[in-house]
Amino acid sequence: MAVIRPFRGFTYNPHLAQDFSKLVAPPYDVISEEQQDQYYQAHPNNVIRLILGKKKTGDTDWDNRYTRAADYLRRWESDGILVRASEPAIYLSSLTYRPQDNDRERTRWGFIALTRIEDEDSGVILPHERTFSAHKDDRLRLLRACNTQFSQIFGLYEDERNEVLEACKAYADEEPVVSFELGDGTKHSFWILNNPALFRRVSKAMLDKTIFIADGHHRYETSRNFRNIMRARYGKRNPNRSYEFVMMYLTNMNDEGLTILPSHRLIKWVPEFDVQHFLEKAKTWFDIGELPLSGNGYYEMAQQVEKQLAERGRSASVLGFYPNGSSCCYVMTLKEEKRRIMGDDLHPALQELDVLVLSRFLLQKGLGFSRDQLDDEENFHYQSSLTQALASVHKGNYQMAFFLNPTKIEQVKEVARNFLVMPRKSTYFYPKVITGLVFNKIDPHETIESF
Repeated sequence: MAVIRPFRGFTYNPHLAQDFSKLVAPPYDVISEEQQDQYYQAHPNNVIRLILGKKKTGDTDWDNRYTRAADYLRRWESDGILVRASEPAIYLSSLTYRPQDNDRERTRWGFIALTRIEDEDSGVILPHERTFSAHKDDRLRLLRACNTQFSQIFGLYEDERNEVLEACKAYADEEPVVSFELGDGTKHSFWILNNPALFRRVSKAMLDKTIFIADGHHRYETSRNFRNIMRARYGKRNPNRSYEFVMMYLTNMNDEGLTILPSHRLIKWVPEFDVQHFLEKAKTWFDIGELPLSGNGYYEMAQQVEKQLAERGRSASVLGFYPNGSSCCYVMTLKEEKRRIMGDDLHPALQELDVLVLSRFLLQKGLGFSRDQLDDEENFHYQSSLTQALASVHKGNYQMAFFLNPTKIEQVKEVARNFLVMPRKSTYFYPKVITGLVFNKIDPHETIESF
C-alpha cells in the first residue's frame, strides 16, 4: 500500500524573478568536476552548493562540504532566497525533450509528493539496481547536516488510464508557476497544486499501486537509514512523523514521454588483450557478424550500429563490440541454447537481460574480469550515447566498447517484482529528474497531514 502525502515544499522564491535555468542542476551522481565548476559559476545560489559542494584542503569534521551546504541553506532561507510553503501541496512538472538527435520531441509528466518509506520486504517500493556503501554514506552525511531532501527519488507506477496525472493536470492553472529552458534544449514547467480534493483523489488512487524505483536507489536507501536514526532519537510510534517520508517524483510507466536509454560499456584497459583470440573465444557463445563502419561521421556510423542492434534484438540478446583501431563493429548474437549456462545463481528474469549476458560471457569468461573488477570506476565507464561511445574508442580514449540495446520496461518490472537486482547502470531513465524545483525540509517534530 503506497502512502502518498502532499507537503510544504521548500522552493526558490518565485517572486524574486530569478532565472531558474541558472539555479537548477542534474542529480549529484551525474555531475563531473568540470560540470560542478560550471554550475558554481552559473549563479551564486545554484543548487550545486547544496547537493555537491566543493571539497577544500583542510576540511574538518566542523567545516566541510556538508556543513557548508547547511550554512548556505540557512543563509538562503534567512535572505528569502528560499521559502517554505505555508500549506501542503502536490507539485506537478512537465519536461519536454528529445531522446536523441533528430528524434521527435516528447513530454514526460510527473508529480512530486511525499511517499512513506517502506522496509525492504514490504513489496510496495521496489528497487531494481545494486547500491554501494560509499555513495550512501556520502548522502547520509549531507542529509544529517541539512535535515533536507534536495533531490527527488524517481519512481514509476502503473496507471493504464493515466488517471492520477490527468487529475493533477485538471487542477493545474493554465500558466505554470515556473517555466524555463536549459542549455541542453530541455523545457521545464512547474505547478503548485493546493486542492485538498486532489490530495484525497491522488492518495486513494495510489493506495493499491506498487512503486518501482527508476533512479535514486542510493538516496532512497539513505532516506531509510536516516529514518531509522530519527526513530532511535524521537520514536517510531507515530507513522506520520516527517522523517517517515521521502520526497518522490512519480510518473506513469505507460507515459508516452518515458524513455530508457542504454548504458554502453567503455573499458580503458584489458591486460594482454588480443582481438582475434577474444573473438574466437566469444564464438563459443555467440554468432558473430561484422558491420563495416562507413559514413560521414560518428553519428552516421552509430546509426548503422543502433539499427542492427535494434533489429536483431527483437528476438535475441545481441551486443555490439568495437575495439580501438577496428574498421568494423562486431555484432554478437547469443546462441539461445547457451543462455542456460549463464549461471545457476541467476533467476530466469536476470538471464534475459543483455547486460548480464555481456557480463557473464564476455566480460567475465571472455576477458577474465572478476565481479569485483567490474565495479572499478577507473577502468569501466558508461555512456548512453552510442555516437559518443564510438568516437571515444576511435580517438583512443578507451581500448574498447560494448554496445547494448536499452533494457525494456517489462524487464525492469519483472526483476523488481521478483525482489531481484540488476547490475549497476543497467538502465538509464532519460532525462534525469532535475534538482532545484522543490526541496523537502524535515522537522522531526512535524506530522505529515493526511487528507
